[in-house]
Amino acid sequence: MTDKAENPNAGKEFGEGNYKAAQNFREAQEEFAADKQKVEEKARDAADALDSSEAAELEQAEAAARDGHAA
Repeated sequence: MTDKAENPNAGKEFGEGNYKAAQNFREAQEEFAADKQKVEEKARDAADALDSSEAAELEQAEAAARDGHAA
């Protein structure tokens, strides 16, 4: 393991983004994807939402995201 004496940049972030947040997000996504039952439940919820009164709003949000805009 490298300590600060050997690597003065240890623990510092460089460039854009927050690497720890990205790592946490990636780990959470992998954990979610590994839970097949939860994934299937969320897929059913999404399909039900597309058949509900919020379908038009969801389609507008999708189009805005596709165009690179916030919904």
